[in-house]
Amino acid sequence: MTSASVVHRAPLVARPQGAVITTANPEPSSLDWRARLAGGAAALSPARLRRHRQRDAAGATGWTGALREALDRPLTTYYLLLGVTALLLTIGLIMVLSASSVYSYRQTGDSYTVVKRQLMWVLIGVPAAVVAARVSPRFVRGLAYPAFSVSLLLLGLTAVVGVERNGNTNWLALGPLLIQPSEIAKLSLIIWASHIYANKERRLHDLHHMLVPVVPGMAMATGLVIVGRDLGTALVFFALGVALLWIVGAPGRLFAIALAGVSVLALGLAATDTERLARIATFADPFKDFHGTGWQPAHGLYAMASGGVFGEGIGASQQKWGQLPEAHTDFIFAVLGEELGLIGCLLVISLFLALAYAGLRVAREATTPFVRYCSFGIVVWLLGQMIINIGMVLAMLPVIGIPLPLVSYGGSSLVPALTALGLLIGFARREPAAARALQQRRRARSAGLAARR
Repeated sequence: MTSASVVHRAPLVARPQGAVITTANPEPSSLDWRARLAGGAAALSPARLRRHRQRDAAGATGWTGALREALDRPLTTYYLLLGVTALLLTIGLIMVLSASSVYSYRQTGDSYTVVKRQLMWVLIGVPAAVVAARVSPRFVRGLAYPAFSVSLLLLGLTAVVGVERNGNTNWLALGPLLIQPSEIAKLSLIIWASHIYANKERRLHDLHHMLVPVVPGMAMATGLVIVGRDLGTALVFFALGVALLWIVGAPGRLFAIALAGVSVLALGLAATDTERLARIATFADPFKDFHGTGWQPAHGLYAMASGGVFGEGIGASQQKWGQLPEAHTDFIFAVLGEELGLIGCLLVISLFLALAYAGLRVAREATTPFVRYCSFGIVVWLLGQMIINIGMVLAMLPVIGIPLPLVSYGGSSLVPALTALGLLIGFARREPAAARALQQRRRARSAGLAARR
């Protein structure tokens, strides 16, 4: 049989035509993992199969072989997502408690006020993540248009009657509760765009289908955020749109045009706002305007520098006593660096990189387009925000008010992030090999319980 045509964007896990692979081990091996990554039928030629087997035999001993074997297990991605999420959430609670204790005591007389609120959001976000992990992708896709419509409505209300904080009108008062609709919109946009691209999977070779209606919808949401002067969130929306266009195969010239357009727009918005222009002008050297726009990034650098390698210890930060604004929100990484040092900073960064690795594994192993696009979008969102937040603290980027996912204080950021990670965990446990392994484990557990009786 000869292959006469190639289906656009065929899943990487598809069996190559004319090749039959037999193995005594039902679980995916490192050979299958690398072959899929290399790209289908060409990677499974007999000569390449022999080379991979020889390489596997040579590297089967030692810690590298053990690591490869652990990574190739069907449930590795599932447990990696669970473990990294739990660790980041724990570190976040500890750092919110430490960074907010002085602020809480000065505001309310109770050092635990802020962390109690964060615990309340955790108690809301964790069940939301559990539900998201259990629902089917079909159900999630059914929420795409309602979630997108509600997000646009909330963003529109915020632009009109929003509450202003730190120069940005990005908060909406719902009775006694203040929420940030732009954080909720990030997840809604990812689900909505992934649903549309999954429906258009076979038509994505056409630029029109690639752009409409995703790009106008993203532009509408971004415009509403810009009306509220939240340039940081607008850049995150732009990054999400570019990432999704890249994964569906948009041509390179489109990215060049988009980058040029957003650069001109960002410079124009900065030039029309004196405070934002001052932040951009001083971010490379915060000490140039130490008592003005450089105050926050300069004290963030003080905190990072005084932490050293091992840090001053939990609760021992000096900058949180008033010198560092937003110590428990946007600049919590500075307090973390001061108290846990370089080791703590590298730990948090490593956890985010592990999260990205696991998410990309889910996207690569996905058997449906929606799961692939949605997983990739979630990774870009969380990893992108981490890079921007840490870049702000290290004075490598202007201060644009982006929280550190799962670590910074705030329910509007925490609950959507946990829900997104719940979706990723659900996608991971539904991978064919992972689903079989979980089913076998449940059967073995049931058999063990029956034997004890």
